Amino acid sequence: MRLIIKNMVCPRCVMVVEQLLEKNSIPAVSVRLGEVELTSEPTRKQLEQLSSDLSSMGFELLDDQKKQLIERIKQLIIKKVQQGDMEDHFSVSKYLGKHIHRDYSSISKLFSEVEGVTIEQFLILQKIEKAKEWLAYDEMTLAEIAFELGYSSPQHLSNQFKKLTGMTASEFKKLGVVHRKPLDNVSGDTN
Repeated sequence: MRLIIKNMVCPRCVMVVEQLLEKNSIPAVSVRLGEVELTSEPTRKQLEQLSSDLSSMGFELLDDQKKQLIERIKQLIIKKVQQGDMEDHFSVSKYLGKHIHRDYSSISKLFSEVEGVTIEQFLILQKIEKAKEWLAYDEMTLAEIAFELGYSSPQHLSNQFKKLTGMTASEFKKLGVVHRKPLDNVSGDTN
């Protein structure tokens, strides 16, 4: 049995979910970002308790297929951005098509209706958050960050960064990590 869990966006989240599964005596084959593969079907009571425990930690057990699809799209995009090896001219439609096996226009429409932003806007927001991370830790130049995130040039990244954050990359760098958002809170709003 497979469970879809909303807001699992980092390795620490996976660890927390693994601990909650263990606490509830629910054995899992694997726990990955956004999903858990169980060895057997848990009881209704176990699922209710797990759902409650997940909720208390900021996660949500999803049962609606549309919500599951949206969460899968988000997890695929977050994972791709977090890997930091996006090729120039990255095609989100081809990438999602390869992993989801559904018509891109229908999943794009559903995503926009539910999330209030397009898949492309969500991708850009994730890329800007990753750029913020790298800028805050001051380990890469803007050109290196642009390359890793698949931008055609550092200027393209700079323009998007300024548009979405209201400040330049160097202004952000001076502020540090204070203005970063948790990945599960990245949405259509700016700043």
